[in-house]
Amino acid sequence: MVFNSLTFIVFFACVLALHSLPLPWTLKKVNLLLASYLFYSAWNPPFVILLWVSTVVDWYAAQGLVKAQRQATRHAWMLLSVVANLGMLGYFKYGQFLLDNFTALAHAAGIAYQPAHHDIVLPVGISFYTFATMSYTLDVYLRRAAPAQNLLDYALFVTFFPHLVAGPIMRPTELVPQFATPRRASAAQLRYGLALMTLGLFNKVVLADSFLGPVAERVYDGAHVPGALDAWGATLAFSGQIFCDFAGYSTTAIGAALCLGFAMPDNFRFPYAAIGFSDFWRRWHITLSSWLRDYLYIPLGGNRHGPRRTYAALMTTMLLGGLWHGANWTFVAWGGLHGTYLAAERALRGRLRDYHPGPAALVALGLLTYALVNVTWVFFRAKTFAKAWVVLRGMFGANAGARPILSTFNLLAVALIIGGILITHWLMRARTLESVIARTPATAVALLWGLMAFAIVAAQGDGSAFIYFQF
Repeated sequence: MVFNSLTFIVFFACVLALHSLPLPWTLKKVNLLLASYLFYSAWNPPFVILLWVSTVVDWYAAQGLVKAQRQATRHAWMLLSVVANLGMLGYFKYGQFLLDNFTALAHAAGIAYQPAHHDIVLPVGISFYTFATMSYTLDVYLRRAAPAQNLLDYALFVTFFPHLVAGPIMRPTELVPQFATPRRASAAQLRYGLALMTLGLFNKVVLADSFLGPVAERVYDGAHVPGALDAWGATLAFSGQIFCDFAGYSTTAIGAALCLGFAMPDNFRFPYAAIGFSDFWRRWHITLSSWLRDYLYIPLGGNRHGPRRTYAALMTTMLLGGLWHGANWTFVAWGGLHGTYLAAERALRGRLRDYHPGPAALVALGLLTYALVNVTWVFFRAKTFAKAWVVLRGMFGANAGARPILSTFNLLAVALIIGGILITHWLMRARTLESVIARTPATAVALLWGLMAFAIVAAQGDGSAFIYFQF
């Protein structure tokens, strides 16, 4: 079940109606838990078992951590949680990838090894809920948080349908305490939540699916060699597509939770207005960035043990962050490029501490950041390195004799939409959506809301899945 479907609209209306009834709070939480299982099982019912396994293992691991008297026992409970969660993630997401690479290495060594092919189906959202459940036991192990008071609240945290399959990646301390007392949205929260859902679906259905996605597909999934205009047009289109798709999902999820009376953290803060790459990662997929920082970068040493250790931790974090996105070496290259950018930026800042750029220089640095981010998107979008090199050569004018692929309308649509996104992000880079809406006349907000809703209906989207569902 995807947010951009009539099925979800009916589902959400039923959930909202049940949540609004004068029922005991415990019964409302049971309703939300069952609704979340129904939401997830709409993809593949047997995979609900993985949710149950993860929930039960981490619940009892946290209880064991609290009761354990010896550090060795605590360490064993923590390892049980990590091994169980990463074991499921490793098998379903990386099993075939590891087997394929082992086979390739064997062939390179002259060994004629041909394993039986395994059709491993990737459970939707497994990367997201695995990180969420691991943060629970790791926080209890590190004594950053106390375990949940009851299994119902913890199970609802794991499966709460707005964030279940594509984030934001929630921490238990952010959501579990909200289950302690009855929650019901006020009229203002309901209006704002529905407006956020409309904004998110507009980004997904209208901008990402109707205009930008087809442009990227014509170049990245086609057989023709692109010239500079086509390569840049398709890559810029993908940069807009993935932002509108993923930020659209997060915005819809936050809005859906708010309609039920729950608060979830922002996952995007106008990232294409970033000045530098550390700023980009403070604005893009914020909940993943903070998870990698707290549970990987800092434990690897962070910036506390000298430059070499810092750069090693930084690169390791970004390489693993790239691999988290998909079982393909192109994602590792994407993460490696971002790690290189972050390391270079850190080195330059150490040398240019007294440099204070003016407004024009800030804009130039922002555009440079966006251009270099687009280079990394080539590896994220291309399915093979061969295709990535073809597109990169086109972007730098090295594909001699390339014929036009994109139409004038395609290029114009990309220019208008990407230009609009960049301008909007720059105007909003130091603001919040809430503050801008609060200062905007209600008539203008209602008009814009109506236009977005009309555009969603007029676009007649095909209910295509969000890009991050594959991760």
